[in-house]
Amino acid sequence: MRLGRESGVALVLVVVVGVTAAVNPAFVSGRGVHDLLLNASIVALLAIGQAPLVITRNIDLSVGSVLGLAAFLSGQLFLADRDTPVVLVVLAGAALGAACGALNGALVAVAKVPALVVTLGTLYVFRGVDYGWASASGVHQVNADRMSPRFLAFGSGSVLGVPNLALIALVALLVVGFALRDSRSGRELYAIGSNPDAARLAGIPAGRRVFGAFVLSGTLAGLAGVLHAAYFGTVNASVGTGRELAVVAAVVVGGVAIFGGSGTVLGAALGALLLTTVTGALPVLGVPAFWQRAVDGAALLVAISLDRAVLLRVVERLRTGRGARRG
Repeated sequence: MRLGRESGVALVLVVVVGVTAAVNPAFVSGRGVHDLLLNASIVALLAIGQAPLVITRNIDLSVGSVLGLAAFLSGQLFLADRDTPVVLVVLAGAALGAACGALNGALVAVAKVPALVVTLGTLYVFRGVDYGWASASGVHQVNADRMSPRFLAFGSGSVLGVPNLALIALVALLVVGFALRDSRSGRELYAIGSNPDAARLAGIPAGRRVFGAFVLSGTLAGLAGVLHAAYFGTVNASVGTGRELAVVAAVVVGGVAIFGGSGTVLGAALGALLLTTVTGALPVLGVPAFWQRAVDGAALLVAISLDRAVLLRVVERLRTGRGARRG
C-alpha cells in the first residue's frame, strides 16, 4: 500500500508537470527544472526529518522557526567574520537545530507532554528568540554583500547540473531511509507508531527513540536554515515563517500515516517535490498567488482523510476475518 501511495504521488507529479509544460514549455527547461529542485530541496530536507517523528505518532511544528533561527545564526557568523569557513557555519547551524530538537524531545519523551503542545509552544519560543536576537544585535537583516562569496557559491552551485542543495537532500534521504529500513532503531520507530504500549512491553526504549527522532528533525531543520541562507543570500528574523504547514502536508501527502506506524522518507521527499511543483505551477496556470497556501492545506486534508479511510477499511477486514474464523 505504501509503495502504491508513493507511485501515486509520482504519477500526480508527472501529470502536474505535463499539464504545466503544455501551457508553458519553459517550465521543464533546464533552468526551470534546476530552480524547481532548488526550491524543493529545503522542504524535502525538513520533510525527511519530520517523517520519523510522524511514524512514531509525533509531530514537530517548530521546524520553520528552527530553520529561521539557524539561518539568522549563519548571517550573524558572517557579520562577525566574513571569512568564516563554510563548514563551520554548516556545523553551527546543524548543532543549533539539534539543540532545539533535544529540547522538544526532552519535553515529549521525558516530561511526557504531547508533541503537538510542546512544538506549538516552541514554534513561538524559537521565533521569539530569533526576533529578540535581531533586536539585541541591532541587525534585522543580513544581505548577501555581508556574506562570504564561497558560502553563496555553495548555495547556488551544482555538480553535473544537479544543485548542491538537491544533492544534500538526496544524501539525507539515503541515510535516513537506510536507517529506518535496515537498522534496529529504525524498525523500532515503526513499532512505536503502530502500538506504543505493545512496543514498551516488548522492551523497546520508546523514550530514547522518540528523543532521537526529535534531535534528527531539529538537526535537519538547522541544516535547512543554513542552506536557505546560502541559497537566498538574505536573512531576517521572519525566515521560515509558516513553513511547518508545507512540511507536514508533504510528509502526509507522501504516504506517511499521520496515525503512525507506516510510511517512508522517500514518500515524504516525493510529497515535498509534488507540493513545490504545484506551487510553482499555479502562477503559470494563472491561479492567484493567495491560493498557493490553500493547496497545501487541502492536500493535507485529503491525505489524512485517505489514510483514515484506509485504516478503517483494514480494521473492518480484520474484524470480518476474525468473525469468519470463529463461525
